[in-house]
Amino acid sequence: MKICYISNMYPPAILGGAEIIVQKMAQAMKKRGHEVIIITTSPDNQQHIVDDDKIKVYQLNTTRLYQPYQQTQVSGIKKPLWHLFDLWNNKTKKKVIKILRKEDVDIVHLNNYKGLSMAIFDVTSNLNIPLVFESHDFSLICPRANLIRANNTLCMKPNFICSQYINIQKKLLDNNVDLLIAPSNFMINKYHENGFFNNTKSVKIPLAIDKKTQHHPKDYTTIDIMYIGSMGKHKGVDTLINAFKQIPDDNIHLHLVGKGYDLDEFKMMAKDDERITFHGYVDNDKISEFYNMANLIVVPSICYDNSPMVIYESFTHSTPVIGSNIGGIPELIDENVNGRLFNPGDVNDLKNVLEDTIKDTKILQTLEDNASHTLSDNSMDIMIKKLEDEYEKLIK
Repeated sequence: MKICYISNMYPPAILGGAEIIVQKMAQAMKKRGHEVIIITTSPDNQQHIVDDDKIKVYQLNTTRLYQPYQQTQVSGIKKPLWHLFDLWNNKTKKKVIKILRKEDVDIVHLNNYKGLSMAIFDVTSNLNIPLVFESHDFSLICPRANLIRANNTLCMKPNFICSQYINIQKKLLDNNVDLLIAPSNFMINKYHENGFFNNTKSVKIPLAIDKKTQHHPKDYTTIDIMYIGSMGKHKGVDTLINAFKQIPDDNIHLHLVGKGYDLDEFKMMAKDDERITFHGYVDNDKISEFYNMANLIVVPSICYDNSPMVIYESFTHSTPVIGSNIGGIPELIDENVNGRLFNPGDVNDLKNVLEDTIKDTKILQTLEDNASHTLSDNSMDIMIKKLEDEYEKLIK
């Protein structure tokens, strides 16, 4: 079959894990003998057709004000205007339809769409091509995409402006999606709660890792606790720092890997504790060293994380995970088997869970062994086969 993957960003333009997942899906489908093309946004003001490992990538210049990969660099009035312009872009729709006709694709798999506008959901309606939408965030029900307010608290109920924005998106979405895919049941249920996709088939397909689990020997002389991710308050990094500082143990070390808006504030919080080290951004080709060094990975999010790749990566390095009991995180962590859960944002609860987990190396070794067996060595093949099966059902 011929598959078109649509994603607002695609490597080398990367802001999160979704772009990498799309690339891995595309490459895996190509290896299985399918034809694959990519439609994404341009990194500049020009349109391009480039080659990514013999996969044709159409880079469209469709966005106004700024490109999607620049969103973390923009503030002020530009952001709400960008979202307003991004509600519907008919030029984008026409360009994509032209490509789909030219390439004669059998199925379209849409991923993150911001920057391509809601019009992208309407490109297959008159072409007799099934449309699959895989949700990686909450863009349809939240302008910020993470259901977090500006004061870093969970949004339990949208305000008037957000409600209007959501209703407009719901109308523009119409009934154009033939299949919704998400890596967590939490996300599917969240959409249903907000009146989205109630009449659309919805399937949970967990993410995957394209490498085998390797059980590297751990050192217990110092217990290394690791955070890998964005340095933002919505990720609960301040909760982790405060919890760690309350543990009176000289044989533990906290490593913080990543960059983000709140990095300087976090450094100020940790400046009096020599057991805390900030490593900054680390390239993917070197990140395995940190997973292998860690005795524990902590995912302390206060936001509704969908299905964090850091947890999958941890398990492939036989590293157990302590995570917030929120969003899709508890669907990945089996309590006292491959990790532990704590109440999101609760410093004392995280402190107690950390202390209880590191008090005995035998506990850590058991968690490590279980973590190393959590994911199948062929998890990527399993994910791709499930996608393939769903594609074939829709085409038939």
